[in-house]
Amino acid sequence: MTEGLRILHIETGRHLYGGALQVLYLLKGLKQKGHQNILACLKASAIETKAMGFALVHALPAFGELDPRQLFWLLKIIRTIRPHIVHVHSRRGADLWGGMAAKLARSTAIITRRVDNPEHPYIARLKYDMYEKVVTISQGITRILVAEGIPPSKITCIYSAVDVDKYSGACNKDWFLREFSLSSDQKAVGMVAQFIPRKGHRSFLEIVPLILEKCPNTKFLLFGRGPLESEIQRACQDKGLSNAVLFAGFREDMENIFPCLDLLVHPATMEGLGVALLEAGAAGVPVVATEAGGIPEIVQHGKTGRLVKIGQPVQFAHEVVRLLTNTEMARQYGRSAKEYVRANFSIQKMVTNYLALYGKLVHINQNHKVPIVEPGKEESQQC
Repeated sequence: MTEGLRILHIETGRHLYGGALQVLYLLKGLKQKGHQNILACLKASAIETKAMGFALVHALPAFGELDPRQLFWLLKIIRTIRPHIVHVHSRRGADLWGGMAAKLARSTAIITRRVDNPEHPYIARLKYDMYEKVVTISQGITRILVAEGIPPSKITCIYSAVDVDKYSGACNKDWFLREFSLSSDQKAVGMVAQFIPRKGHRSFLEIVPLILEKCPNTKFLLFGRGPLESEIQRACQDKGLSNAVLFAGFREDMENIFPCLDLLVHPATMEGLGVALLEAGAAGVPVVATEAGGIPEIVQHGKTGRLVKIGQPVQFAHEVVRLLTNTEMARQYGRSAKEYVRANFSIQKMVTNYLALYGKLVHINQNHKVPIVEPGKEESQQC
């Protein structure tokens, strides 16, 4: 029987976006396997209350993610609870303070890197030297870290996960049409992403008119929040696209929405992996996306969706029109996407792989008699 591990997770994002959702999946899976989770997060963050059923929560009264007082609070927590593993999930402060606190407390620490935007090689090497392992969520991110000078032996790739069963329900078409004021003959194309530059909303504005020329009875539903939202709304009005584009905000019921979409678009310029793409796949929704970052590791061109090079709005629109006008192809892509995501991106696989890493590091660094959890051939799906 595997001896229970005590793991301190550090997640300092304020919203329940893709990364924080992955932390919740991991907390739940680890608790189900008999391990103890402690979560350090920001007070009043979305994850604070969501995690209470799966972890002992320490809410930090920090004034933002870069508040240096986090170092002292985290150091106190680590010295008090003496975790087997410190697992840092966030950037923008937590990666620095968490690593320093673990180093000062002489605790074994790992960090999960979820984004693919480059860092200065000197900063990257200095920061990641504080960790035993750097976990990437895609091979795309792994390549960036190696290019920045991080030794490949220090990097482990473990894919993000999706709750496949949650997103694989049937579409309640009547509710969907009422909720978003759609007519029964309209095509619904979704984009699920924070309104930040790398997600590609500005490119989206170039693509939409090209699609409407061929498929005028299409409605575009934009889900998410972020600093660019007002800019994109004004641009839609200026371009005369207000009737075709609906800003639907951040929703916590996407499992009801995804199954009703005809298509998901993701014109990102940078992307670590893409939780929304996993959710679309679980719901059987075909995707048209760019080749940014780890996206090709989810979207298989010609099998589960269509991939386009970054900065090619005409080609992107062409691929969207291809699927909107070829219902059988879109359905086949959706079926294949559901099978592929279920086989490769389950929560069980992610938890199993993290436990394998935890057990190995505890065994090596602390001589603690925790059996190394070796992922079974059928259960493991590392990058």
